[in-house]
Amino acid sequence: MGATDAFPEGAAPTGAGTSRPGGLLDVLGVAAVMLDANGRIALWSPQAEDLFGWSAEEALGKLAAQLLVDPEHFDLVLSLFSQVMASGESWAGVFPVVHKDGTTLLVEFRNMRLQDEHGDSYALGIATDQTVLRRVERDLALSVRLVAQSPIGLAVLDTELRFVMVNPALERINDLPADQHIGRDVHETLTFLDTHVIASRMREVLASGKPLLDQFTVGRTGADPATDQAWSVSYYRLEDPNGRVLGLATSVVDVTEQHRAATEAARARRRLAVIADASARIGTTLDVDQTAHELANVIVPELADLAAVDVLDAVLNNRRPTSLPPGAPARFRALAVAAAYPTDAAHAADPTGQIASYDADRLITRCVTDARPVLVPQVGEADLPRIAADPQGAEFLAKAGLHSYLAVPLIARGEVLGALSLYRVRNPLPFDEDDAVLAVELAARAAVCIDNARSYQSERRTALTLQRHLMNHRPPQPTGMEIAYRYQPAQAASEVGGDWFDAIPVAGDKTALVVGDVMGSGINAAATMGQLRTTTRALADLDLEPAEVLRHLDHIAGGLDPAFATCLYAVYDPHRKQCSIAVAGHLPPVLVRPGQPPELLDLPTGAPLGVGGVTFEQTTVPVADGDQLVLYTDGLIETREDAIDTRLDTLLELLSEPERPLEELCDRLLGELRHGHDHDDVALLIARARTRDEA
Repeated sequence: MGATDAFPEGAAPTGAGTSRPGGLLDVLGVAAVMLDANGRIALWSPQAEDLFGWSAEEALGKLAAQLLVDPEHFDLVLSLFSQVMASGESWAGVFPVVHKDGTTLLVEFRNMRLQDEHGDSYALGIATDQTVLRRVERDLALSVRLVAQSPIGLAVLDTELRFVMVNPALERINDLPADQHIGRDVHETLTFLDTHVIASRMREVLASGKPLLDQFTVGRTGADPATDQAWSVSYYRLEDPNGRVLGLATSVVDVTEQHRAATEAARARRRLAVIADASARIGTTLDVDQTAHELANVIVPELADLAAVDVLDAVLNNRRPTSLPPGAPARFRALAVAAAYPTDAAHAADPTGQIASYDADRLITRCVTDARPVLVPQVGEADLPRIAADPQGAEFLAKAGLHSYLAVPLIARGEVLGALSLYRVRNPLPFDEDDAVLAVELAARAAVCIDNARSYQSERRTALTLQRHLMNHRPPQPTGMEIAYRYQPAQAASEVGGDWFDAIPVAGDKTALVVGDVMGSGINAAATMGQLRTTTRALADLDLEPAEVLRHLDHIAGGLDPAFATCLYAVYDPHRKQCSIAVAGHLPPVLVRPGQPPELLDLPTGAPLGVGGVTFEQTTVPVADGDQLVLYTDGLIETREDAIDTRLDTLLELLSEPERPLEELCDRLLGELRHGHDHDDVALLIARARTRDEA
């Protein structure tokens, strides 16, 4: 063993056999005085000089009573000295001592008898200022009580990060008694935390001396292994008055409630963010499949690792959904599946577009039957067959590690349209009631969009079917004229149905050319268009003048719903080479003469049909062989971005191009002037005058 092996680290003698001051004795300034059997001072410590004022040279050999005691206390002092020397018993107490400067101070004494090897007796007196001693005792008592009664967990560790002291609060926080802390390091005691990070922080503080405050830590103790606890931990280095590192102190504050409140607030903000995101991303189109995919993509990965949207087949077949009786199966069509990452669980969902019938014991069937969410926080083996489409799907879910499942109904306007299924595989948290509330909110928003899209598609199909039925008559090629025509519906169901065109044979080889646009949209507009078109054909058969035809149509339109429409009615006479035209609030036609710029005819505009009590004017325009009349509805030229004059100029530019076949010209005009997102339908009719030989 070496010279310093018997001393703990930092306590071995250094230099000339001295150690660094700074301990409790130095704080107290304990003085040592030794008296011989006659009461004379034999030994005098430096601390005695500090306490009493006398140097060793002044004190040694003097009678202690005469040097330090007031005469009135001589008898008492001598009596106490005699007792100690005679009996060998120690004496302790407070005694007034006279300082060299003449003042009196109260000194705490501990006196005891000593004997040397020759049997001679001495009296050793250990003394300290009573005021200093009481202050230290008070500070120590306060410190002990403060540590013991503090609600904050407190601990002291040595330089090897072994616990030296823990208070009761930390015992409760760590769920570990003090005796299982003392002498052990953090790796042995704090097994429920990431001790490598904690130990690293402690060593950093020991090395730098810079405190680390409010370090946030989350873990689960043995007392409550299912619930996260949170603590705010601070570390600071402990040093003695001379700067010697003694170890480390740590304070631990339980902030679990604040952590839970902050977590709930964060979850609430996240839910609001998801809802806001859903409002922006779901329902961007009136397409059922697209809306279902938008819902699934909002859900993943924010709320689930996998999401599937299934709609009752009856909903997509234009039948209003009805409540399923208990025990009845449900027939679904899979619309969308979204996964946060490639996973076997995705194979358990029905492929999009597939129709499947599920018995009443399936959770998705129960969801739509009861019109309530079905929550399975912890999925067991028995739950898998009720979640998956088939046994193979159950195997996929088990292999993927599905541990939590949630199904919520898609409800719009009080009717169940289908269900949204959510799966958690990698996300370790089970679905809870808050997740169900959020999923219900998202499903409700999406369900309204799906119902709107379903209604839109149904109405669009109905309106187009009605319009095509009303316009299924293909006009014949008239005498002395070649015609080409197109009809193109709008992209929105609510804007289908109001435009029409016609070419009607009239007595005397004449031809009536008609375009019209009912002011309205949807099925009602298509129905009004059908009635006006039929009436126009009947009036044309009477060989009336164009202005007279519009007068009759105006009267009839007043009793329809919608009641207003624009119309252009023209009659071409191949024998007179002229065209008589009357307009009811419609855009003017374009006359294209070979070798000349196209001309937008300047005609009296007139009022729309249905206004009532107005007079319509007609204009006669010469039309030579080869001349073209271009009739159209506003859907060809009107847009939400451009002025109508700009669009009319574009039409004229296109018609200025070299002559081409009429069918090709129709396609050219539609291709240049129409776009996929246009919100209005269009009717286009082009007529070219020709000789009888050409006919």
